Order: sequence, then structure tokens, then C-alpha cells
Amino acid sequence: MTYGTDLLSNINKYIDHSVLKPYITYQEVEDHCIKALEYQFASICINPFHVKICSQILKNSTVSVCSVVGFPLGLNTIDIKIKEALQSIEDGSRELDIVWNISAFKSKDYKYVEQELKEIIKNTPNIIHKVIVETAYLSQEEKKIALDIVINAGAEYIKTSTGFADKGADLQDVLMWKELAGKKIKIKASGGIKDLKTALEFIKAGCDRIGTSSGIEIVKEVRDVLRGDSEKTY
Repeated sequence: MTYGTDLLSNINKYIDHSVLKPYITYQEVEDHCIKALEYQFASICINPFHVKICSQILKNSTVSVCSVVGFPLGLNTIDIKIKEALQSIEDGSRELDIVWNISAFKSKDYKYVEQELKEIIKNTPNIIHKVIVETAYLSQEEKKIALDIVINAGAEYIKTSTGFADKGADLQDVLMWKELAGKKIKIKASGGIKDLKTALEFIKAGCDRIGTSSGIEIVKEVRDVLRGDSEKTY
């Protein structure tokens, strides 16, 4: 096995289990929370409306409740984003996946973008902040600028994608960020990561978290490999 049994058997700890579809029912959210507990994912990533449901189920567990902020477009005002973040924390979130203002960034209003993130982070201490920069819309040079802004803002993670753009995570972006940033910030890849092979490639490239709605399938694939029930090797 190229990756070793230690990584394979602990891959669940890299996974943010994404449950973000707009048509999901209350019962389905509860079912996903139970699955997140069973598979011991790092977190379950949900919309703010579902935070209370999840926090009640997961309150005594190691699975964090992660709420999105400004999702999926990022075009709310700073005040609205702060209020949304604070409400999510009050309801039980311990992590926030924040969509930054893509319009302001593409307009080269970098001061506004950084200030927005700083204000959100300042108002939500002791919480893990992951900033979604939506790489599908950025040039290579803009991806480098994005990295600097997110680091300067004080976020713990830079995250590739919402999963709602035409393209999700790109391995080359992660490799570039890792080379440029080193240990200055952690990286979360999301969007299009649907199987074990892809998840492992992103972790090897330097990702600390993987955002996916296919976490259960990925862990099941690991279990098959470790039991010798799969012909695949990793």
C-alpha cells in the first residue's frame, strides 16, 4: 500500500461530511448526523438552518458542527455575515466555512475582502474559520493573491470551493498553496472529491480537510481495502 494503513484507517478524520443540498429534509439531516457519528468524521458541514438539529445530536461527540456563512455566493454584506456567523455559533457551530466576497475580489478591492474576513474572524473567536475562495473563478495569479489575503485575515484554513461552481478542487492549486504557504495555513479541498483515490491524492498534496458528500462511500472503500475485499491498491 503506497499510503500505508495508518492514513487509510484514519481518513475519516480528514473528512468534513457535506450536507448542503437545499431540498434536504429534517429527517435526512438527522440521519446524516447519525452517520457522521458512526463514521467519526471531523465535522458535518451544513446550512445555518440545520445547525440546531445537528448540535443536539452531536453535542457530546468529537464530530464538530460546521456551518457555512454567506453560502454559496458570498455576496451578503459584512454585517449580515457576522450576524449569520454569530447565530450559527449560538446554535452550536464550532467551525465556519465562510464564502468570501468574490465580486469584491474580482474587482481587485482586496482591502474590502481582507477587512470583511478580519471582521468576521474578530467577532467569532475560538472558532475554526475556513475561507472559501472559489478557485473555479480565479486565475493562477489570483489564487496566489487569495492565499495571501486569507493568511493575513487570520483564518485557520483556505478552502477551494463551494461545490456549486462549474469546477471543484484542483490538485495543482493545493500543491501551489502548500508550496507557497508551508505551515502558515491549513488547506481544505472540496468539490468533485467522490472516491478514495481522489481523496488520498489531495491529502498527499497537502490537504488537512476534505469536503465531500461521499465520505461514507470513501470510508467503506477503505474498509474493503483493509479487509482485502478489494482488488484496488493505494
